[in-house]
Amino acid sequence: MMRTLILVISLSLLTLTSTSVVADKKAFVGGTLIDGTGGNIIYDSVILVNGNRIEQVGDQKSLAIPPSYQVISTEGMSVLPGLWDMHVHLMLTGHSDYPHWQNNYADRFGSEIMPAAAEQLLLAGVTSARDLGAPLAESKSIKQQLDSGELKGPRVYMSGPFIQHKAYPGTENYRWGVSSEREARSQVRQLAEAGMDVIKLIDHDEMSFAVAKAVVDEAHKQGLRVVAHSHKPDEIRMGLKLGVDNFEHTGLTTAPEYPDDIMTMLKERTAKGRISGGPLYWTPTVEGLWNYEYTRANSEELDNECWKRGLESSTIKDIEASITHPERLDYMQLTPKRKPTLKRKFRQLRDAGLILLIGTDSGIPMKFHCQSTWHELQVWVDEFDVPAMEAIQAATYWPAKFMGVDSEVGTLVPGKLADLIAVKGDVLKYINLLQRVDLVVKDGVIYKQNGQPVEANFE
Repeated sequence: MMRTLILVISLSLLTLTSTSVVADKKAFVGGTLIDGTGGNIIYDSVILVNGNRIEQVGDQKSLAIPPSYQVISTEGMSVLPGLWDMHVHLMLTGHSDYPHWQNNYADRFGSEIMPAAAEQLLLAGVTSARDLGAPLAESKSIKQQLDSGELKGPRVYMSGPFIQHKAYPGTENYRWGVSSEREARSQVRQLAEAGMDVIKLIDHDEMSFAVAKAVVDEAHKQGLRVVAHSHKPDEIRMGLKLGVDNFEHTGLTTAPEYPDDIMTMLKERTAKGRISGGPLYWTPTVEGLWNYEYTRANSEELDNECWKRGLESSTIKDIEASITHPERLDYMQLTPKRKPTLKRKFRQLRDAGLILLIGTDSGIPMKFHCQSTWHELQVWVDEFDVPAMEAIQAATYWPAKFMGVDSEVGTLVPGKLADLIAVKGDVLKYINLLQRVDLVVKDGVIYKQNGQPVEANFE
C-alpha cells in the first residue's frame, strides 16, 4: 500500500515537468474546497478536470491523481465555484454622467466598452453574470461572441432593453416603451427570438395591469423569467400580483422599511414555494449605497488600475474626470440618507424567506466591474451579518438555480462545467480576501494564475 502511494505521488510530481502532460487534463490540489452546495468543506481537496468538465472531486487521501494530469497547487487557498453577479451593466464602466456617456459612447458599446467590462469581471472571479439593460444589437452580438469564445468573459445572461411604460428621453436604444398588450407581447417575443435570457421590467406601476400582465405572461410563455425593479411600493405590489420572478434593489428611497402590507404579501408568496413555481428571488444591490460615504472620503480605490483594462486612454481619462469629486455627484446626494435604511430593509427581505442573490448594479457611477462583486459580498457578511457560506451560495448556487443552469454550473461537483476560483486564505473567516482572486478557471481554461492574467488565453 505504501509503495503504491509513493508511486502515485511520484508520478503526480513528474507531471509538473513532463512534456507528455495533456493540457486539458488538470488536477487542482491541496486547497480547502467550498463547493457551493452548502455542505461539508473538503480540506486538502483534489479536483480533477478533464477538458471543460469536473471529472472527480475528493481529497488527497482518497483520490489519486492520474499521471497524465497537470497538477496545479491550491495549497493554503480557498477554492470555490466561479462567482455570479446577477446585476451588471456591461455598457457602463463607472462614468458619473449618463447623458454624456450615452451620447459619446453608444457607438463603442459593442467594440470597446462591453468587451472590456466582460474581461474585468472574469479576472475578478466572476465566471457568470446577468446583464440587465443594453441595446439589443450589442447585447445579442456580445452574447454570441462570449458564447463562441471570440471574446473572453463570463457566461453572460442578457435581458437586452428594459421594458417600461415609456422610455426616458435619450434612452430609447436600451429602454423600450409599451402602451398596449399587443405591443408588450410583440416586444417580449422580439427579445426571446434574439436569444435574450430574461425580461427586465421597470416602472410597471405606471402601466395598466393588463399591459404589464401581458409582458409577464408572454415572457413565461417564451420560457423567460421576469426581473423587475422594486424602487417604488407599487412596483412591488403590482409585481407580486403579476408573478414577477425576481425583484431588483432595495428601493423605497429614504423610507425606513417596507410597508406592512408588502411584507404580508411577500410572506404569503414565499409560503407558497414550489406551488408558485419556486422560491421568490430578490437582488438587493446594497453595496454602492452602503459604501458611498466611505468612497467619498477615501477615494484611493477609484485609482485602482483594474478598471482600466481594455479601455482606450481617452475613455479612461473621461471616466477619471467624471469622478474626480465624488461629493459633487448629484446621483449620490440622497445616498447618505438612504444608508441607515438598508440594514432594516435587507433584514426584512431575509426574514421573509426570500432567496437573496448577489448582484451589484456594476457599471453605475464609481462602481467598477473588477471590484463590485467582492464589495457586495463583504457588506453582506461583515456589515449585515450574513453567514459567509450563505453569502457564497447567493453568489454561486442560487443564481445558477434561478437561471435554470444549475445542472451545469454553480457548484463544484462531478459532471459540471469547470468554473472555479481560488484565493489565498480562508474566505469563510475573511470574505474580503475575494478582492484578490489568485486563480480563475472558466470552462476548464485558466484565465488567471498566481494573481496575474494568463494573457495567452485572452488572445
